[in-house]
Amino acid sequence: MTTTVSLCSLELDNPIIPASGTFGFGQDFKPFYDLNILGSIALKGTTREARFGNPTPRIAECTAGMINAVGLQNPGIDAIINDELPKLKTLFHKPVIANISGFSIDEYAYCCERIDHEEQVGLIEVNISCPNVKHGGMTFGTSAKSAAEVTRAVKAVTHKPVFIKLSPNVTDIVEIALACQDAGADGICLINTVLGMRIDIARRRPVLANTMGGFSGPAIFPIALRMVYQVHKACHIPIMGCGGIASAQDVIEMMMAGASAVQIGAMNLKNPCICRDIIETLPQVMEQLNINNLRDIIGIIK
Repeated sequence: MTTTVSLCSLELDNPIIPASGTFGFGQDFKPFYDLNILGSIALKGTTREARFGNPTPRIAECTAGMINAVGLQNPGIDAIINDELPKLKTLFHKPVIANISGFSIDEYAYCCERIDHEEQVGLIEVNISCPNVKHGGMTFGTSAKSAAEVTRAVKAVTHKPVFIKLSPNVTDIVEIALACQDAGADGICLINTVLGMRIDIARRRPVLANTMGGFSGPAIFPIALRMVYQVHKACHIPIMGCGGIASAQDVIEMMMAGASAVQIGAMNLKNPCICRDIIETLPQVMEQLNINNLRDIIGIIK
């Protein structure tokens, strides 16, 4: 069974990648398994300056998922480069995926140019889709014009492949994906969280201090699958599929819809060994389905 896949110039032993924001910088997961079994790791979202994030409470449980309004808490680009990447290198010996967020086009370009010089980074994921921060993030991802502007600015200062992470909270995901492709994006990541909220009916107020946040988990898998399918039909650049994946069967389904690799998000928080379990189970599921090479099933659904 061949599980190797590629994302532009980045070759992966398998398509399983812990999603940004659900795996930190890998340190918390090292007691559970050897991280080197992973295809890659998407680092926690990074901004120019350190961010504490949103006020608490910022997590709410839901049926078949969760809502978060963490708000891009991170130590800033300098700390990522000087501290977190060197520490991760002692644990993980493959190229990683840097996730860059921002509140202006200049900030996106600045952070991407900085991280582009890091040898450990094999691919840059540009998050223009975060629904739980104000005055940034999703503001760029809900407009085809703004998404293209960010893409062009980042591509002008980088040499490594750039994947744009898009928001599902839009009317036409294909229009925005095409705008990013036309602006030079090397790939697309679909999807980020769906905007949601919960109410504490006893206290008669929102559960989250931020009122709303990003809904993730198995409940959003059909939405993510549909968007991956739509974008794959319209675009010719590779896609990382993300949203509600919880099993090897989900991985196969997402790849059949058009994903070249997948990211596992919320399930890492419920089961810290989920990525390991999926990697171990994947060859068995491939054998059951008579799949010899994962590359053969990418986008087979017409």
